[in-house]
This record gives sequence, structure tokens and C-alpha cells, in this order.
Amino acid sequence: MAEQSSSAVGAEARDAVGPEAHGASGSKAAGSKAAGTRAILAASLGNLLEWYDFAVYAQFAIYIGANFFPNGSRGADVVKAFLVFGLGFVIRPLGAVLIGIYGDRAGRKAALTATILMMASGTLVIAVAPSYAAIGLGAPLILLAGRLLQGFSAGGEIGSAAAFLVEHAPSERKALYAAWLQASMGMSNILGASVAFTVTALLPKAEIIRWGWRVPFFLGLAIVPVGFYLRRTLEETPVFRVEVAADHAARRPLSSVFHEHPRELVAGLGVSILWAAAVYVLLIFMPIYLQRTLGFTEAQAYGGSLLENVLFVAGCFLFGALADRIGARKVQLWGAVALLGTVLPLLWWLERARSAGVLYPVLAAFGLLAASYAGVAPTTLSAMFPARVRVTGVSLTYNVAFTIFGGFAPPVILAAIAAGFVLAPAWYVTLAAVPALLAARAGRAQSNSLEPIRNS
Repeated sequence: MAEQSSSAVGAEARDAVGPEAHGASGSKAAGSKAAGTRAILAASLGNLLEWYDFAVYAQFAIYIGANFFPNGSRGADVVKAFLVFGLGFVIRPLGAVLIGIYGDRAGRKAALTATILMMASGTLVIAVAPSYAAIGLGAPLILLAGRLLQGFSAGGEIGSAAAFLVEHAPSERKALYAAWLQASMGMSNILGASVAFTVTALLPKAEIIRWGWRVPFFLGLAIVPVGFYLRRTLEETPVFRVEVAADHAARRPLSSVFHEHPRELVAGLGVSILWAAAVYVLLIFMPIYLQRTLGFTEAQAYGGSLLENVLFVAGCFLFGALADRIGARKVQLWGAVALLGTVLPLLWWLERARSAGVLYPVLAAFGLLAASYAGVAPTTLSAMFPARVRVTGVSLTYNVAFTIFGGFAPPVILAAIAAGFVLAPAWYVTLAAVPALLAARAGRAQSNSLEPIRNS
């Protein structure tokens, strides 16, 4: 790092540290608040697009399978569509590494701007991909290419966005700021479920198969200009500017995180396994499960998903605020215990009843249970790593877990259901809670614990 560049950034960094460190005036405090609001909007809108595309793919997997894998049975084409969904996750660790390194070296803003452009490109590819009937084997390959673009960009999104939010947030509101990441995921599911409900209500099934399934992907692209503008015009985080000014920014963040923070990587993986399972099983996969396995109608499944995600969003803010008062690790620990003990009996009740009167209370409970854990996960995971390797550390642990335990959850669960394990989704989440509890316990013994966000 050149001395001239360092000194220039240093002056800016001293001003960026904020009123808490330097007794700044009310106008600076107002400016800091405005910067925080912009940071929340930029991170949330981009994250909303990322998750929206994943959600609508899962919700329209039946129709995607019919278009791109039409030569098998109805069950086989859905499984193949979900395998492509899962293959998009295989590349996520590569995106985590490359974008994580970029975010720790070039800055959080640069990484976030890159991820939204790549995600938009992948969404466009899927939206315009010709069907198998039009070009044969090339169709599923184009579909896969779109998913790989989405997966690569998503690999670097959460680490960059989590670091960006916790580093912009006041010390007493870090968990609430970071809760916007998972809340925006819930908002994207609400948007996706609303679009799915509208499309399936307005169009006959034949039209949805022929062209209607593409509508949600085109609608998702409408978010891109606003999200890109906000991210492109953001200020870099004060924490990262201080790191650059002090010449602490990691030159080899991947090597540093493996050599200096191996325990944090293992604990972070444990935290992320349940995060992945709760989100992908209880929120994203559930509408397909309700229709295919329990026999609920599309309207019931998507309507229930809408209720579930509304409560998930509200729960993220509720548990984020609670975490700022009593500690994020404590809230997440109790969330893991609740998921371990309640998901299986709740799904058993729903499977036995198979009625709308039971469906909506169970999905409402699932939304709050997922929020109690996932809502504070960005904070606890970010707290494990110092600023110089935060994007790389969070991206790696998050994406390895989400690739293995999130992306391939639907085909694994569908295979288990086909083998006769009707309650497979609940068992999946229950088993995922075990490493989360072990990671929370290990976190107490670590010097950096799961508590305050460390800035150096």
C-alpha cells in the first residue's frame, strides 16, 4: 500500500470513525444515521434480489422441470430441476473464495456492486432460456449456466453484505442492522410467494408451463437498477477505511483465515449448517412439500408460505433487537434448542391432520422458529472473524454449509420421502440443530466468542 494512498485514506478514516470516538457534532451524527440507512437499503435490496431468484426457482420447479426435463415422469422432472438448483450451489464456495478475497482487499462496496450485476446476469439467462422442445439438450445446459452465475454471485453476497452492515452499524444496534439480511430474504420469499400465487391464480396450468413461469424472473430484474445505483454510490465502511489507513487490510485473506482462525472456521460451519437447513427446508422447500407430499392445493401452499414469511420478517427484527439487549449468541442458542425440540412434533401434527386449520398455525410457528436462529446468524458469524478477513471467513463458512446442507436439501428430502420417510423435512432440521448447539458451546470457549463485533 502506497504511503500517499494510506495517508489520504487515513484522514478520511479518522473522520469516518464517527461521533462515538471523536465527540462529533449533531450534524455528523445525522450524517452517520443517513449513511446507515443507505447501507441497510443497499444491502437489503441486493440481498432481496439474490433470495428472490432462488425462491421463485424453487416455487416454479414443477414448471421448470416440465420445460427442461420433459422425457421422464412428473416426479423425475421435478427432481432434475432441483438437482440443477443444487448444482448452482456447487460453485458457491468458489464465489465465496474469490469474492471474499476481493471484498477483504478492495472493499465491501466493490464486492457488493459486483455480486448484484452477476446475479442479474444469471436471472436474465434463466428468464430467456429456450425450452427442451426448442433446442433439445442445450436447454438444460443454458438453465444450468444461469444457475451457476447466480450461485457464484451468491457465494460472495452474504459475507460482503454482513460485513458491510455490522461495520456501518452503531455498537448498540449491530444485530438489528444485520437482521435486515435475513429479513430481506423473508421479504423476497413474500414477494416470490405473492408472484407465484398471482401467476397460478390468473393463468391456466398449460399457460404457466408454456410461458408463465418466466414472468417472476423478468419481474426480479426490475430490482436491479435501484440496487445497483445504491451499491455503486455507497460509502465504504468506516471500519474497512481504518484497516486500510493502518495498513492492516489482509493481502492474503484466504491464507490468513485458514492459518490464524481455524477454530472460527469450524465453529462458523456449525452455526451455518442449521442456518441453511432452517431457511431452505422450512421456508423455501415447504410449498413444494405441502403440494407434492401432503396434498395441499397451490393456493393453500403459497398462502401459507406468505403467512410464514411475514412472521419470519417480523421475527428477524424482533430477535435482532433482543440480541442487541441480551447478546446474539444467547438468542441463537435458544433458537437452536427450539428448532431441535419443536419442528418434528409440529410437522407430525400437520401430516396427521392435513387440514388448513392446522396448516396455518404450523407454518406461522415455523416462520418464528426460523427467525429466532437465522435472524441473528449474520451477527454471530460476523463476530467470529476480525475485520481484515471478515468477508472471506463469513463467505467460506456460510457457503460451504449452504452448498452441502441447503442447496441439496430438496433432492435429498424428496428421495427420503420417496423411500417412505414422510417427515424427512423435520428430521433434516432436527439433525442440523446438533452441530449448531456444539458450535454455540465451542464459541463460549473461544477468545473472541460469538459476542461483540471485533474491528481489528
